[in-house]
Amino acid sequence: MKKELGVSVRWLAFPLHPETPEEGRTLEELFAGRPYNIPEVLAHLKTIADAEGLPFGTRTKTYNSRLAQELAKWAESQGKGDAFHGAAFRAYFADGKNIAKTENLLDIAVSVSLNPDEARRIAKERTYREAVDADWQRAHQLGITAVPTFLFGTGRLVGAQSYEALKAFVLEDIT
Repeated sequence: MKKELGVSVRWLAFPLHPETPEEGRTLEELFAGRPYNIPEVLAHLKTIADAEGLPFGTRTKTYNSRLAQELAKWAESQGKGDAFHGAAFRAYFADGKNIAKTENLLDIAVSVSLNPDEARRIAKERTYREAVDADWQRAHQLGITAVPTFLFGTGRLVGAQSYEALKAFVLEDIT
């Protein structure tokens, strides 16, 4: 979409279940007491991913993404943000990796040619904590309550979307 429409994506970190412990939570625990049919939701997401040629595995747990968001901010500063985000999504959604674990994040960093020693230092020192805090505050100010949320011009589109839906969303605002 970037090349075709000349649109660039700016990632904004969002506090998606920040209370999730490092070891993660099962999806049943996460959605307990809510009227979600987890297998149905996962099947829907898999259908969308398949239609877009995206990898999507069988996920049974959710993990805290805070440290991944901090490393993503660093990756962005190194010109590797999109690659890091893509690799983190594959690790999480396709491979079921715990992206709260530093070692898994270091593997992701290495996979996109980032220095693992520097990544370990960034993770340990929490160098990008304030940048993620600022993003979380901005998300709150913008009234974002779910991911993904796409903002373009004055429009807002929430949820996993097909390429065609995203293209129509962008074109609607620029035409």
